Amino acid sequence: MKSYLECWIDVATALLAQALAGEPELVESLPKPLAAGSFGFAAMLSGDEAGRFAAVLDRAILETPLLGEGADQRAGWAELLREVAEAAAGDLLAKTGKKCRVEGFEEIEAESKVSRAFLLKAGDRAFTILVRDEVREVKAVAEPPAAPPGAPPDEPTMPPATSPGTELLLDVELEASLRFGCRELPLGELLDLGPGDVVQLDRHVADPVDLVVGDKIVARGEVVLVNGNFGLRVTEVAAPRKRLESIRCLF
Repeated sequence: MKSYLECWIDVATALLAQALAGEPELVESLPKPLAAGSFGFAAMLSGDEAGRFAAVLDRAILETPLLGEGADQRAGWAELLREVAEAAAGDLLAKTGKKCRVEGFEEIEAESKVSRAFLLKAGDRAFTILVRDEVREVKAVAEPPAAPPGAPPDEPTMPPATSPGTELLLDVELEASLRFGCRELPLGELLDLGPGDVVQLDRHVADPVDLVVGDKIVARGEVVLVNGNFGLRVTEVAAPRKRLESIRCLF
């Protein structure tokens, strides 16, 4: 079932090509820091899916009259991105039945974390657009069933204890790395590689990346930017006992 982010991508891809000069193309890319002076807009959403959704643009996009000669580019982008945010909410309702609406919309300067990154390709130029998605499905909290009269109160659940001796390993430092993908190459192709060559990996840009310790995957998640550095927002983890005792997992 589609999320608000996926609906936003579909709508933005179509609307930006229709509304901007030259019919530019919106494609996904790896995130990268934006120069000072970047700007963007955040929409506050409510309904069955609610939260904050922000898009930050490369400041260089204001120097190209994608919205037409003589137009106020900054104001034009505000109007266009609000239209995209509202249309994405309508698309979410049409495709999933979930109600969602834009309650607020404001200009922002930058975001410390990024969910997805895109390039808006217009002729021989490309402009970065970074998106931070904090929109989540709102689920009703079920009330616990009432205990029958005279029943003893529930005892608090204690966290499972680790195996004896594992506490001694908790301060051991391990080298962790992010794996974006891999590919097997013949030795001849490796020797022929030079500056500017591109090696295509076996993973799509939207797929999660792996957090690897040794040769084991211990977590997966999304690439984000934290104070100008790459980071990982964890979405899946191996079981705690597996991570602590043998660093094996079920992925």
